[in-house]
Amino acid sequence: MRCIRLNYPLFMIGRLLLLLIILIPVSASAGSKDAPVRFAVIGDRTGNHQPGVYGEIVNEIELMKPDFVMTVGDMIEGYSDDYEDVQAEWSEYMSLLKPLTPTPIYHTPGNHDIWDEKSLDIYRQRIGDNYYSFDYKGLHFVILDVSRFNSSAEIPEKQLVWLEKDLKKHRKAAFTFVFMHKPFWIRSTAVGDADPLHDLFLKFGVDAVFSGHYHTYFSGSYDGIIYTSIGSSGGGSTPAPNGLHYQFAWVTVDGRGISIAVLKKDSVLPWDNFTADNLDAVNKLRSDGLTFLNRISVGEGSKVTRAWCSLRVQNPSTGSSFIDTLKWSVPDGWTVEPAWQVVNVPVESDYYYNFRVSSTGSLYPVPVVSLPFYYDTDKRYTVEADLQLVRETYCHPVQVKPIIDGELSEACWSDPVTEFYSPDSGGIQTDSTCFYFAYDPENLYLAVVCGDKDISVITANATERDGPVYGDDCIGYFLQPDLNANRIYQIYFNSEGVVFDVRFSQEGEEGWQSERDWNGEYEVKTSKADDHWSIEARVPLSQFGMSASNRSMMGLNFRRKQQRLKTAADWQLPISYDPKTLGILLMK
Repeated sequence: MRCIRLNYPLFMIGRLLLLLIILIPVSASAGSKDAPVRFAVIGDRTGNHQPGVYGEIVNEIELMKPDFVMTVGDMIEGYSDDYEDVQAEWSEYMSLLKPLTPTPIYHTPGNHDIWDEKSLDIYRQRIGDNYYSFDYKGLHFVILDVSRFNSSAEIPEKQLVWLEKDLKKHRKAAFTFVFMHKPFWIRSTAVGDADPLHDLFLKFGVDAVFSGHYHTYFSGSYDGIIYTSIGSSGGGSTPAPNGLHYQFAWVTVDGRGISIAVLKKDSVLPWDNFTADNLDAVNKLRSDGLTFLNRISVGEGSKVTRAWCSLRVQNPSTGSSFIDTLKWSVPDGWTVEPAWQVVNVPVESDYYYNFRVSSTGSLYPVPVVSLPFYYDTDKRYTVEADLQLVRETYCHPVQVKPIIDGELSEACWSDPVTEFYSPDSGGIQTDSTCFYFAYDPENLYLAVVCGDKDISVITANATERDGPVYGDDCIGYFLQPDLNANRIYQIYFNSEGVVFDVRFSQEGEEGWQSERDWNGEYEVKTSKADDHWSIEARVPLSQFGMSASNRSMMGLNFRRKQQRLKTAADWQLPISYDPKTLGILLMK
């Protein structure tokens, strides 16, 4: 006997996100100028059923207003000698269908619905005929009973005779669909073996066959017949390799043919699922729900030693009072004490919590604190906040002004910054990078040495001022000359010394505004060697309305972008023009 493993055949649909649509061309036309016919196909409910799932899928189907609904069987758990319990199971099942009233529902019996003669009698009493057919707008539908059989060859002759007569009688239908609980075809037709049902389907022009049973979605096309096995609509299952778990199918039949869409549970939402008021409430939570009142200073060796951070929890008036748990996600090398905190937050109130943090490993990624908030009745949004760090680096005074030639030959270029992080918080991936800072009362001096193991491929496509320098091999700075003013300068230089700069400012409650027509004054030179390129720049401080002296400070962040490796070396994460993301440049 051939052994068949039901481990997702090659015909299975590829990875699904929310909606998977398979448009399958069929040679016949719809044969009607009427509006398209649309129906839903529900998968197995039972076989270790998961409470609530089937009812939720029924509600989603009702939102889509199908012309009618089909099932592929296994509506109750069954397999019981207590037939009063069986009747109760059918009553429970029928109650789940109430949201679909008055939409017609056509049932297919499964092995959990009919397992002996008594259960067959109950099925006929509660549902109707166990095999039958019907027509809808020129389409023909056949429902078979294979509940107690394990192959096409075991189906009783009486049912097969009826099937052949029915298919022959309706062979001129625009399209013919067959529904049967068990997909016998996966063990026969799909592997090239003979199957009497497939022969009948082929002889009389069946176009599509739907089944269930395995709680796993798979499909295939054989001799022009579309075979589809619907996965679980509530029966016990695990997610398929493509991510599909609980589901139902949506079938459209029109002049172009048959289109089958497989919808993940929770992919059909009501129109008012998320309102403008909800959006406003969530935006308030994002900005104000969790706020750190201080930033953690990073000490020598990029370590943090038992520093205190204070967190404000703010519950806006749009939410609801709640009791929940603040939880920290703590990366390796970090500790947070306590790692969780129960909070009781009434509406329109602020609460404050203190935590002690330490780091003996990599600074990034940083710990992240989270808390679910209500933004509407029974609707929650989890707010997350990254621990906020502030790094410091030093700017050294110059006794003799450096010659800006790109060579970095002066003594002032000492004590470089060499510790960087990739934008995704991982380890550095660029070649070696050294940033230098120096100053005199009138100028800020900048220098960088960018190592590159293949200097021949560095890019400098931007050749004009304010061109897309940031897309080249380049270095960039974010400067906040006045720590008390919301004004940030973004300055980039590429490997040829071409400049891109922009000024960002914020006034009052308005958002950040960019001034792209602002152009700073710089003296810039670059040079190249076999294994690196370098840059020197003089930046007059008067254009920022400041001068420099011992203990002067400004906000700072900086980075190097290396296009060959498609990555960057960032000093402080994240890169942004928000002052809260900047470190400190301290004049020695």
